[in-house]
Amino acid sequence: MAEAERIIGTPDTPEPAAAEPEQSGADARGAGDAGDAASAESSGDASQGAAAGPPRGRRRIAVLFGVAVFAYALDLISKMIVVAKLEHHPPIEIIGDWLKFEAIRNAGAAFGFGEAFTVIFTVIAAAVIVVIARLARKLYSLPWAIALGLLLGGALGNLTDRIFRSPGVFEGAVVDFIAPKHFAVFNLADSAIVCGGILIVLLSFRGLDPDGTVHKD
Repeated sequence: MAEAERIIGTPDTPEPAAAEPEQSGADARGAGDAGDAASAESSGDASQGAAAGPPRGRRRIAVLFGVAVFAYALDLISKMIVVAKLEHHPPIEIIGDWLKFEAIRNAGAAFGFGEAFTVIFTVIAAAVIVVIARLARKLYSLPWAIALGLLLGGALGNLTDRIFRSPGVFEGAVVDFIAPKHFAVFNLADSAIVCGGILIVLLSFRGLDPDGTVHKD
């Protein structure tokens, strides 16, 4: 019997190697699934990063208009008080002769310059407001938001006087009342414009752009 089995031979048993293609196929599917998961995760991160951009820009715009509203409100309230309580009255000494509150009407630009060009200064102020509003769409820098907010609030403050105060629309005289010794009389809107301009110059020297990028010449 044993001799017959030796001659006929025993049927071949399936070798484990036959399962290797199937296993490798499963590995390939697993690798593909892992790749898809990694791709989905990276695309999710990218979409999250893209979604994080606009809210950040909106926060900067909110800062810009918040600073502008604050500067404008301070200027408007101070001018209302000056017109009601100080105009046609003697100046009020704050620090002796070095600083006084004295109500005057200024038909020129900031600090009393260019009184013959009231309409031109009104147009320039309106143009500045339009430029700032357009620039706000690409604003991602907090310091730039503060600087532009100061400029916007100051420009709106003086433009309000140009439009609504005598002698007429677009020719109105601005109310000034801060009178340092040996210096021109100005108001809070002028101060906001100057501070915003100085901040913009400093940011430009540092190479910081309104969109948040930093460049070096």
